[in-house]
Amino acid sequence: MNITQTKLPGVLVIEPKVFLDPRGFFLETWNSERYADLSIPRNFVQDNLSKSARGVLRGLHFQNPNPQGKLVYVIEGEIFDVAVDIRIGSPSYGKSESVILSGDNKKQFYVPPGLAHGFCVLSETVIVAYKVTDLYNPKAECSLMWNDPDLAIDWPIDHPILSSKDKEAPCLKDIPPNRLLKY
Repeated sequence: MNITQTKLPGVLVIEPKVFLDPRGFFLETWNSERYADLSIPRNFVQDNLSKSARGVLRGLHFQNPNPQGKLVYVIEGEIFDVAVDIRIGSPSYGKSESVILSGDNKKQFYVPPGLAHGFCVLSETVIVAYKVTDLYNPKAECSLMWNDPDLAIDWPIDHPILSSKDKEAPCLKDIPPNRLLKY
């Protein structure tokens, strides 16, 4: 396994060992002992799967209370995946990290609790899988404006397809501090 520490505390890019042969491939997408060595919690409580079309942008999402850590990977297709540190007091507050995840590169992106997460679809369609450390709580869900100028995320898309919730999301400076986690 190859592990890349990013500039955001706790955010990791993981390249699992892939076993290829003429039949195809095999890889472990999760191993509690091995991932615990990376300080990734063992307490994932829910697995999610989404399918989206080219140009869809989902995010930037977080929830508080009940913040979710996420281990994200792509089964088929390709995304530009983003984590934004919105933890009050963090040395990387307001900064982002991005990675291309695809069914071909088989990379995983670990986003710890307290960060906002989102992705845009680069392929015709994509199937994204992710494990989360806390259950979905609709009363705790929040969105952050995908193109907040203060975040300066270099999205590879100018006019994404957004949900109504994501179209109306506030900029980070407009989110009350009590909606964000402390570092």
